[in-house]
Amino acid sequence: MQLRPNQRLKLDDTDDKLFYAYPRFVTHVDEGFIQQLTDLYRDRLKPNTRIFDMMSSWVSHLPEEMQFSHVEGHGLNGEELARNARLNHYFVQNLNENPQLPLPDEDFDAVLNCVSVQYVQYPEAVFSEIYRILKPGGVAIISFSNRMFFEKAIQAWREASEAQRVELVKAYFASVPGFTTAEVIVHKSTLPNLLQWLGAAGGDPFYAVVAYRS
Repeated sequence: MQLRPNQRLKLDDTDDKLFYAYPRFVTHVDEGFIQQLTDLYRDRLKPNTRIFDMMSSWVSHLPEEMQFSHVEGHGLNGEELARNARLNHYFVQNLNENPQLPLPDEDFDAVLNCVSVQYVQYPEAVFSEIYRILKPGGVAIISFSNRMFFEKAIQAWREASEAQRVELVKAYFASVPGFTTAEVIVHKSTLPNLLQWLGAAGGDPFYAVVAYRS
């Protein structure tokens, strides 16, 4: 899988650090999505393990009752990351400028990415890094809905249907030898489109693509 150069383009091609310079202490999906994500984490993560929350924010949506040996955070806004009580440590890095993570090989039991994969311009490199830092048997969970900062999402994502976006993330995993066949979890909204557009509770569809390092 190799994205074409035009598929990586964003409508706003200014430095991502400028766009994320100011903290946004909001959640970008509704409570129904967040509950489904926390339930998925509860099911797939194990206590007392090492977690990497990639492209994180001021919340990680991890189950409150689960304790981990270390949660490493990453993002583009240090103020947001500093507010995240679940992080033991964090660093700021623009993956579109430098996708290489300053983390050791085979160091994490899980890599999480919540509603951010649509902004990655070089997913082949980023998913290679996810594979590199995962321990054998470690899990990667990529979750997303239909919301985005439209001007910052790559063209391949903007122009795709929701089903095609799932296939895109599956292809990102498949581009890296050594991941298991990706599993897809989908919970579509049953609300009418108008209520979804108006932001009614329970309106955000839930998508997660899950794969393991073999």
